[in-house]
Formats: sequence, structure tokens, C-alpha cells
Amino acid sequence: MKAKLVLIGNGMAGAKLLEELMSSSPDKYHITVFGNEPYGNYNRIMLSPLLAGEKTLEEIMILGRPWYEQHGIDLYVGEEKAITKVDRIHKTVTTLDGQQTPYDRLIIATGSKPFILPIEGTELNGVMSFRDISDVEKMIEASNRHKKAVVIGAGLLGLEAAMGLCGRGMEVTVVHSNVVPLNRQLDQEAGTLLKQELSARGLNFKMNAQTQYIEGNATGDVTKIHFKDGSFLETDIVIMAIGIRPNMQLAVDAGLHCEKGIVVNDTLQTYDPKIYALGECIQHRGGTFGLVAPLYDQAKVLTNHLSEHGVAQYQTLPSATKLKVTGINLFSVGVINETENEEGSEPLETLIYRDKQQGIYKKLVLKNNILVGAVLYGETQEGAFYNELLDEKKDLSEIRPYLMFGRGLCDEIANEKPEQKKSDQAVLKGQTK
Repeated sequence: MKAKLVLIGNGMAGAKLLEELMSSSPDKYHITVFGNEPYGNYNRIMLSPLLAGEKTLEEIMILGRPWYEQHGIDLYVGEEKAITKVDRIHKTVTTLDGQQTPYDRLIIATGSKPFILPIEGTELNGVMSFRDISDVEKMIEASNRHKKAVVIGAGLLGLEAAMGLCGRGMEVTVVHSNVVPLNRQLDQEAGTLLKQELSARGLNFKMNAQTQYIEGNATGDVTKIHFKDGSFLETDIVIMAIGIRPNMQLAVDAGLHCEKGIVVNDTLQTYDPKIYALGECIQHRGGTFGLVAPLYDQAKVLTNHLSEHGVAQYQTLPSATKLKVTGINLFSVGVINETENEEGSEPLETLIYRDKQQGIYKKLVLKNNILVGAVLYGETQEGAFYNELLDEKKDLSEIRPYLMFGRGLCDEIANEKPEQKKSDQAVLKGQTK
């Protein structure tokens, strides 16, 4: 008889795990999946193009219901099928409508919840988040009825939401606590270039601002948003896009060890050996996750463990940042500012190229001739190359003078004979005087 594997969460991390299991060991488990949203699995990364009208719901689906049926997976979705209890003694999970399902192994992939500012007015009509299809539908409906929107947060989601609403004809102001957008992914120069380009596309910005409260009218609709400096903006809707928090309440209620997220080891196992977790709900070696690349890596490691194909171990690696706004090219990975250097360690060095006329800016950050970070704006085709170098952590002394010119020249130089390298370096030195 097949062992019973239950997966709580049908998001991108959980679905990737299912795909990997079907490829690695399709006959090992009888699998039951529970998801809160009334769909199969969809690409959450594509919510921004969905909001902008560039994609349809059908186009962003990854695994439709027929895929689950084809692979013999029991799929239960919708609010009534939300898991409300994990009974670790009897090894069962219970849904909101009372369905009980036994498990031999349980995987928690409950994702994250949007962070909502603890301020007055968040209960008003028109205050919403940007995390799922339901949120997108609300935002599209609001854009058809209203003219003004405020987006709090100039991170990836905030900027994508703002541009989506702007493209639907709304007057949008982005409110941010820093002086430049994407300040966690870009340094000040690249952030300034991004702000200038988005402003040229019609976005308004209120930077270095602290939201105080949201004002509504007698019918409970948003009318204004107030700031701690005494200023305010009139608005019809407010989008909260200021970050996420691991959705770990189910694990907490089940008595699993949780800190910032559900604590897991290098095989994604919780403190209960029969229960695993992956994705945005977990905490691994002190870190939490918000980008898709590490989630997919976790799914591969957990598949290896569940399939009993040896014991792979998950290792957290830097993840690259890209903005899903048509026509804007940026790439960021690893350390981006000298201030991020650990006290007492070797100093960071930076290589910088800029072409203001073309709107191109490139910055490479090195420590002991090892690449530790990169910021590219305007021209990003070498992003994958720099990402590889960062993961490899190898000494780049030999190709350092050519790093800014990308993979092609670096590979050519690395394969040259020593005497030819000296000649090339002399020519390059003469050109840069």
C-alpha cells in the first residue's frame, strides 16, 4: 500500500514539489493536496501582468485540475477546504467543513500573508493587498470605478501594482519610507534612475514618508491618507505592498517549533520527523524567503528526501531581483552597498560603469577578488553570468579587468595563452588612460 502524503498549500512551492515528485517517484505516494484558492496552481509571479491586462487567468495557470487527475492526485480547493487543524498524535488534518484526512507524511507550504500597517483606517472599503487573484480582481474592479490610488511600498510588488493601475488609467502615487524605490535591491544611483523612468511613465512618488492613518467617509470608503509630517493625499483606494510575513499559524497551533517562520533543517524537515515545510512559510538557518528561485530549490531538495534518493541538503544562495514592468531592465543580486560589509572583514571593492545618455548603470561588488554582488540597470543581459560567478565564489583576479564586459570576453581571456593575456592587458590599460 502506498504511503499517504498530504500537502497543505497549492502555491508555487507546493506545485513545484508535486512536479518534481511526479518526475522522480510517481508511484511512491498517494497524494492529497489542499489549497485555499478555488483554482489549480497558477504563476503568482504573473499577477502583475494579469493586473496590467497583459495576461489572462488562463495564461498564468501552471497546473490545471486535469493535471492533478491525470497523476492520480486528490485536489481539494476553496475556503471550505482550508485546513484548520493538524493533529500530530493521530496524524490527521481537518478542513473547515470537517473533512478529516490521514497522513504518513505531511508537507506544510502555506506561503505568506501580506503585512498590513497597524494604523487607523485599514478596515475601510478600498484598502487592499496585492497577493493573489482575488486581490487582482478587486483592484481591476476598483480601477473601473475610481480615479486615484495610493500604493504604500516601493518594493517589487508595490511598483508592479502601481504600474498596473497606472496602465488602467488611474492617477497613482507611490508612498515609500526611503528616498529611492527598491532600496533593498538597488543602490542609490540605480534607484534614482528607476524613479526617473517610472515618473516619466506617469507614476507619482512621495518618498521618505511615514503613513499615519487612513481617513474614510460616512459610508466607510477611503477618502484620504495622512502622513506624520502633516501632509495628506486624496485617494479612492490604498494598496498595501510593504512586505510579507510567513503564514505559520497552523504550524504554531500544531505545536511545531516556529520563530520568524516554521523552523526546518537542511532537508526541510520540522522538529516533527513526519512533517516537512517549504516556501515562504519557513525559516531556514535564520532566513526567510520571498522570491521564487529558492522555493524551487527547496522543492528539489525535499523531493530527493521524500523519494529516498540519497539526502540532498538545502543551501541558501543569493537570489536575483528583476522587475516585471515592460520596458524596464534591472537586475540585482547579492551585496549591493559597501555598508553591508561585516565589521572586521576584508573591505569591499566596486567596479562601476555608467552611461547617463543611454540610462545604463552597472556596479560589481568584490571582496578578495571574489564577486559578492551586482547591480545592473538599463542593460541586464549579463545578469546570468554574474549570478553564476557569485554562486561559484572563485577568485576572479585573472579576468577582473574584463568583468564589466561580460561572459564573452571573460571566457575568451580565460582560454588565452599567458603571453597573449599580457598583450591584451597592455592594450586595455592604454585604452583606459
